[in-house]
Amino acid sequence: MKQRMRSLLTGFLFAVLVVSRLAAQDARIVVEPFFPPLCTTVDAQLHSNGHALAAADERKLDTARIQKAIDKCGKGRAVRLHINEQNDAFLTGPLTMKSEVALILDRGVTLYASRDATLYARSAGSCGVVNEAPEGCKPLIAFDHASGAAIMGDGTIDGRGGDKILGAEFSWWDLAEQARKGGRQQVPRLIVSNDSNNITLYRIRLRNSANFHVVFNRGDGLTVWGIRIDTPKRGARNTDGIDPGNGARNVTITRSYIRTGDDDVAIKGGPGGAVNMTISHDRFYYGHGMSIGSETNGGVSHIRVTDLSLDGPDNGIRIKSNGSRGGLTEDVVYEDVCVRNSPNPITLDTAYGDAGPVTGSLMPTMKNIVLANVRISGGGKVTFNGYDREHRIEAQLNGVAITDDGKYSYVLNHADLKQAATNLELPAGTDSTVAGKTAPGSPVSCAEKFVAFPE
Repeated sequence: MKQRMRSLLTGFLFAVLVVSRLAAQDARIVVEPFFPPLCTTVDAQLHSNGHALAAADERKLDTARIQKAIDKCGKGRAVRLHINEQNDAFLTGPLTMKSEVALILDRGVTLYASRDATLYARSAGSCGVVNEAPEGCKPLIAFDHASGAAIMGDGTIDGRGGDKILGAEFSWWDLAEQARKGGRQQVPRLIVSNDSNNITLYRIRLRNSANFHVVFNRGDGLTVWGIRIDTPKRGARNTDGIDPGNGARNVTITRSYIRTGDDDVAIKGGPGGAVNMTISHDRFYYGHGMSIGSETNGGVSHIRVTDLSLDGPDNGIRIKSNGSRGGLTEDVVYEDVCVRNSPNPITLDTAYGDAGPVTGSLMPTMKNIVLANVRISGGGKVTFNGYDREHRIEAQLNGVAITDDGKYSYVLNHADLKQAATNLELPAGTDSTVAGKTAPGSPVSCAEKFVAFPE
């Protein structure tokens, strides 16, 4: 086993060739990452019983051991978290990654997030509460000016969002539910990258984050390859899968499986915008779908989504914004996408009401949006809801096909649509145009795309 692991842990941290291209997507050529050579191995000292730790182990933190190993590791190498006989678990508070260092979790290893809110607090009492203050919790794992760093392996990182906070009778997710009435849940995100380039997440499983699982802000280069994100459908509010944006560019999310309690992927176009992103060969399940927004005030452009299935999501293809955080979303292509059993298989909406006032001075506009070879089954509502006469939705529908006899409804406002080989029954709508004729055609089957979530 040791010899096999040594053979696996050779090569480069990742292989990315950056080229100058005009193609509107991730401007890099991204290939499958490799494991780097080791600098050290950290052995597990705790044993997990199913998906839990013994009560007696809840204060036995491995934070210092893991952080010391990361800090001492040389560039281009990796820290390995390793099973030690019957021990397969680590317990940690916040960790900080180092540039050009990888953290590798062996198959069977679980890195558990501590349930002690004080460990994450940015100031006394700032974490584990609901209030109106700015973000009060550190993330479990932070990439801060840590370019070239990575998290890899076939192990699991468990945020334990549904478990009770130590010393309390409520969980992180309970706080999120309390915040529906007002305020902000102060809970830790799982992985946050700020001001870091060429970050890699490879094969890792992320589970039960207290809040967003992966956030990538103000960075150039994120590769997410072959990961699994697994969180309950209900009762896990604001547990987005992957949120790149707010100054992010050159992002690839590929060959991954995501089911979660909020957006599966949400491209955020806040300050700095979001540009050059490829989402390819992915399988999404329940959740709020493949989303852009709701922040689009910084601009979102050059996005490609291809070979995607969405099986049972609350929303399928979704661009959401409103008048308090809107801007221009353009050059977005969805191609070879299958949506099944979603109440909202296609939603382009400028009146998203869950994130600020619907009207305001930051009006959203959507231009050059292309939906090509998109197949829908299971019924639902198709929405193209532009903001007003000057701030419209312009979209091309090429081979967008309903493949069953389900019940469908349509919303069409301030939109200009061009259709070809499409069988949607689009209405005249309000202040809208629909060019081209419907054509039933013979849509390609989605059978091979709907696969079981890999447990």
